[in-house]
Amino acid sequence: MAWRELTAEETRVIVAKGTEQAFTGKYDAHWEPGTYLCRRCGATLFDGGDKFDSGCGWPSFDAAMPGAVDEITDADGRRVEIVCANCAGHLGHVFRGERATRLNTRHCVNSISIDFAPAGADRGADRGAAGAAASTDAPKDPPAAGSGAKEPDAKALASASVAYFAGGCFWGVEHLLEQVEGILDVRSGYMGGHVDQPTYEQVCGGDTGHAEVVEVRYDAGRVSYHTIARVFFEIHDPTQADGQGPDIGPQYRSAVFVGNDAERATVQRLIAALRGRGFNVATTVEPAATFWPAESYHQDYYRRKGGEPYCHTRVARFSA
Repeated sequence: MAWRELTAEETRVIVAKGTEQAFTGKYDAHWEPGTYLCRRCGATLFDGGDKFDSGCGWPSFDAAMPGAVDEITDADGRRVEIVCANCAGHLGHVFRGERATRLNTRHCVNSISIDFAPAGADRGADRGAAGAAASTDAPKDPPAAGSGAKEPDAKALASASVAYFAGGCFWGVEHLLEQVEGILDVRSGYMGGHVDQPTYEQVCGGDTGHAEVVEVRYDAGRVSYHTIARVFFEIHDPTQADGQGPDIGPQYRSAVFVGNDAERATVQRLIAALRGRGFNVATTVEPAATFWPAESYHQDYYRRKGGEPYCHTRVARFSA
C-alpha cells in the first residue's frame, strides 16, 4: 500500500513525533460511528465505539484494534508512545491507571495522525477519500448518557435539596443513586480535603484529604433524605474503612457529609440501627464543605459506557 504524501505539519507530528495543540484537532469532539485509520498508511487503528470524552483535548480511545498499535518507551523515558504497527507513524501516547474507563486505559491520539471512515464505508476504498469525507463532517455531540436518559429540569434543580455521600469509587455510587425515584441529578466530585480545585490525579495520591463524593440533588416532596441515606448504606459496604472493594485509600472512605443537624441526626440513627444489627460501621459523619466537581469523563460513567459497577450492589442491610 502506498503511503500518503504528508504536509509539513503532518510530518512534524507523524514523523518527527510532535504534538498538536490541545482542543484544536478535528476529531477531538467527533462522535460519528465508524473507524479511525492511520493518516499515513490507511491501516485501521481504532473503533469509534471505543472513543470517549476524556476532557484532555485530544481524541481518546480505551482500546485499539488487535495488533494495530505498537507501544514503545517514549524518548522522555517516562511515557509510553503509541505508533501505527503498519508504518510506525507517531499517534500519541497511552496512559493506564486513570480509571477513566472500565478498561483503565486511554490512548491519547493526535487528530492529525488519523483519518476517519464512517460506518458502512468501504474500508478498502481510498484512505485519502475517507479522510476528505470526514473533514467535511460537522462535530457531533457525544453519545447520549443512556437509553432514555433525560436532562433534569433546570427550574427543578434550582429548587432541589442537596446531599453528599462518599462510598468508594464515585462511578458506582452515582450510578445506583440515579435510579432512585425523586432524585433529579447526581454528580461525581471531591470533598473534605485541604486543596482547592483538586484534580483526579491529586486525589488519587491520597494526600489531599478529599473523598470521592457524589452530589445528590433531589425533590424533597418525592423522596426524603432518610430514604436516600438508607439506600446509600445499602449500595456500598459501610463496614470497610478507607476503601471499597479493591479500591483502597482514604479517598475511597465511607462518609456522609451533612449540611445541618437534621441530616446528622438521620445518619446517626441509621448507623445506630446498623450497629444494632451487628454491622461494625466505619462510616464517618463529616460537615459538608466545598464540592469540587470531578472531570467530565467521570460523570455518568456507567450510563455512557454501559455495564454495571464492579464493587457496588444493593444489599438489604436494614431488613432480613
